[in-house]
Amino acid sequence: MTEEAKHLPVRDDLKDLHPYGAPQLDVPVQLNTNENPYAPSAALQQAIAGAVAGVAGTLNRYPDRDATDLRKDLADYLGHDLTAASTWAANGSNEIIQQLLQAFGGPGRTALGFEPSYSMHPLISTVTCTQWLAAARDADYGMSTAAEQVKRHQPDVVFITSPNNPTGTSVPLDLIAAVYDAAPGMVVVDEAYAEFRRDGTPSALTLLPGRPRLVVTRTMSKAFAAAGTRLGYLAADPAVIDALLLVRLPYHLSTVTQAVARAALAHKEEPLATVQALRKGRDELVTWLRGNGLTVADSDANFVLFGVFGDRDAVWQGLLDRGVLIRNTGPAGWLRVTVGTPEETAAFKAALTEVLAL
Repeated sequence: MTEEAKHLPVRDDLKDLHPYGAPQLDVPVQLNTNENPYAPSAALQQAIAGAVAGVAGTLNRYPDRDATDLRKDLADYLGHDLTAASTWAANGSNEIIQQLLQAFGGPGRTALGFEPSYSMHPLISTVTCTQWLAAARDADYGMSTAAEQVKRHQPDVVFITSPNNPTGTSVPLDLIAAVYDAAPGMVVVDEAYAEFRRDGTPSALTLLPGRPRLVVTRTMSKAFAAAGTRLGYLAADPAVIDALLLVRLPYHLSTVTQAVARAALAHKEEPLATVQALRKGRDELVTWLRGNGLTVADSDANFVLFGVFGDRDAVWQGLLDRGVLIRNTGPAGWLRVTVGTPEETAAFKAALTEVLAL
């Protein structure tokens, strides 16, 4: 917060916070925000434009406040016998997280997550007046003691990010089930990068039956190359959605957002094909980085965490000086790079080779 803003009657618990956001710098190669680098094709652009044109004449009316058709499409996409009643959508997964904390967190309640992880979990907890508890990961960023920590702290909401950001690691389903059994409240599995998982890595969606306190969140920002659409969603017991209706803002998803998201889902084969290309590029990048003597965390996401550097700031700046922007985040000594197009990845490799030679 700026010094000027601190002179306003802002809540005391917000005064020392800083707005979330990765650096937005105008450089040739931007590999810092885990976006899908492949823009929609001309055919998909036309389909989206047609969907928007189809609803343009109704924009004088409020949208479907329950997004019923969109939720049905999302359920069909996810499978696992889900229905519209067991899915929910909002403006990005961040609003999904916020609604969950508004409904199940709040004053006098606690949320727990295993750090390092997605930095918005503690931030949204704070702004919803939910006390944040930072639980520990193993030395290799695993979570072997997760259930034990949950049993000890008894939080009202538990966040498990799988694949994790910034490490890229997935969480075994038996560990998630153990956390659920130990938790007195809601367990939220954040699967923003689920489509990028390596073969044989299952989704927590398989755990939903018989677990009414379990929630699995997703986003269309990554796999669907739709970060600009701002569409996040979840799957859970219908009773969870009933609770979220109490806190959602009226008409929170615009008619245009719903139309664009449905068009993308109807043409899912195209963006999901880019997922396969990015998975291949990720695995090749991991091999290349390790071949150059660097330590790399196993990744099931569209990014790679690598290191370990004595001065990661200097490495980050060296890459930026060569027109490549990555993310200076995560544990000390580590950096995170998003998997880009082959041309972008080649530029990153060339720049890093020069920096490391120095």
